[in-house]
Amino acid sequence: MSNPPTPPSDEWTPLFRTSPFLDLIGPLFQRPNDNGDGGFAIGLRIKEELCNARQGAHGGVLATLADISLGYVSSSSVEPAAALTTANLSLDYAGTVKLGDWLESHVDVQRVGGRAAFANCFLMVGDKRMARASAVFIRSGDV
Repeated sequence: MSNPPTPPSDEWTPLFRTSPFLDLIGPLFQRPNDNGDGGFAIGLRIKEELCNARQGAHGGVLATLADISLGYVSSSSVEPAAALTTANLSLDYAGTVKLGDWLESHVDVQRVGGRAAFANCFLMVGDKRMARASAVFIRSGDV
């Protein structure tokens, strides 16, 4: 059995929330944003099980990371945290994420209102943008 995937530095800690599905693709990690806005980035190391036949991360992995990053960061940007359900997720792929790459999200929450929330993000490998995503969430109450 191989060693579990690790983050690039000690500033990354295990993601505060998980699920049986996220356990399959993870482990996932988080770290505070550099800009001090209270947000956070989510990252994961691309392991063999997440790759297609060409040893690139499957597009569904990128879509999953975008969806949870956009949702978790948007939810936690208000007090109390909002219960959000994805209504729309748009994703544009801009590069190939390879086996062993560290992939991380950078989220910009546009608005969390009484009925809906809107956010954008980039998925990055180092300083290279691999995907751009945006989402609309329906607010279903507070968690």
